[in-house]
Amino acid sequence: MRRLLTPLALANLALLVLFPVAWFAPLMRAGLLPLFGLSEISVITGLQSLWETDVALALLVTVFAIFAPYLKTMGLALIHMRLLSPRVMGVLHLLGRLAMADVFLIALYIVVAKGVGVGRLETAWGLYLFTACILASLAIGWGTDRKGH
Repeated sequence: MRRLLTPLALANLALLVLFPVAWFAPLMRAGLLPLFGLSEISVITGLQSLWETDVALALLVTVFAIFAPYLKTMGLALIHMRLLSPRVMGVLHLLGRLAMADVFLIALYIVVAKGVGVGRLETAWGLYLFTACILASLAIGWGTDRKGH
């Protein structure tokens, strides 16, 4: 008998597409002076700038902000499809804790709230998508743990 994926599993599979979209989506627009155009900043452009200035920090942020949450999402997908034992939930929780996406998001909110002091900073639609992905990932992990997949 063929099993249909649960809504929780489908939501998790959607994150496999939505996370990369959120990484490239504009999180904010920043400009030096109000009269000039604003540059769009995404997770990826932020990481590119970091790679140019501090390779070690860029490597850490890349691993913890991109790879850890994505590996967690893939692991949950495998559990939902019964291709991976639920006993690995502890490892997936560790990946979730290591993932700096939520820390990055909080830091981003602080920067947006305070501004940079010079110029202008506006939030963009990617910030809301990124926030939704992080919150959905937390909820899916919690729901999977409760269901005992």
